[in-house]
Amino acid sequence: MIQLKQKGFLLLTALASLSFTWGFFAHEHINRLAVFTLPPSMIGFYKMHVEYLSEASVNPDKRRYAVKNEAPKHYIDLEEYGDSAIHKLPRYWQEAVDSIGLDALMERGTVPWEIIRQYFLLKDAFLLYDPSKILRVSAELGHYVADAHVPLHTTSNYDGQLTGQKGLHAFWESRLPELFFEEYNFLVGPATYQRDVNRCAWQAVASANAALDSVLQMERKLFAKRGEKKYSFETRGKQTVKVVAQNYAKEYHKLLDGMVERQMRLSVKMVGDLWYTAWVDAGQPDLSKLMEYTPSAEELAQREIELQKWKEESKNSRQDDHNNEH
Repeated sequence: MIQLKQKGFLLLTALASLSFTWGFFAHEHINRLAVFTLPPSMIGFYKMHVEYLSEASVNPDKRRYAVKNEAPKHYIDLEEYGDSAIHKLPRYWQEAVDSIGLDALMERGTVPWEIIRQYFLLKDAFLLYDPSKILRVSAELGHYVADAHVPLHTTSNYDGQLTGQKGLHAFWESRLPELFFEEYNFLVGPATYQRDVNRCAWQAVASANAALDSVLQMERKLFAKRGEKKYSFETRGKQTVKVVAQNYAKEYHKLLDGMVERQMRLSVKMVGDLWYTAWVDAGQPDLSKLMEYTPSAEELAQREIELQKWKEESKNSRQDDHNNEH
């Protein structure tokens, strides 16, 4: 998670600026809470594996600097596309590649398109009836959905570094949730079917971006008043680390007027919604039969062949229908 740009960088500073996404704490809790939005036909299987879903939620961050092209999946720099980008950008990946170019997309981030891709991967996992793949993709879909709800993931000023607010990222998405999580209300209601996953993904990015100005302006306002009291030191295990002081964090949290809680609630609800939607779109397979079952490698390979054959036949059928219409 930590990319050190200077030799000799102090551990306490590194720990204080840890995380470029929600932070392990928030990601793990968002996936865990999403499990309890699911209907009876799903919750048994997901609840049985809730610890895995929670722990694996951070896997995309763990490989962020080790796997090529992983990092862009976590953000989108909307201002790089000009005014009203959220309304003008192509909603479908191939259209975006054709009109913008792959290199530019990878440089500016791809999180909304990645959410859509992960949804289709989860749908395929349900169709394959592969419990390990269902769980792995569910956990990682949850990660990207949560990332899309972080305001600082929608701007190239992701850490406040362009406005003299370096460290803001970890402050907003890690320090605040850890300090105030117990005050939040996560009764978000049951998961609901989303007819347009594409629209759902872009709405998440839009809502996060709409909060961006407040994230930046409120911290500037507070720093102007309380800047000298921004940091303190805390003991974590055997380490003494530099952190944003609790009183400063409390004032900022109050100025944000429930923003962090709202974005976490939206994340929890959308994760549950997309797990449920992928399951419904895959024909609502009986997950109870997967509780104690692990298919063999040969069985999964055969299912993969059958799924690809079905996809190809479906594609050809749609093409024939299109040609007949004309």
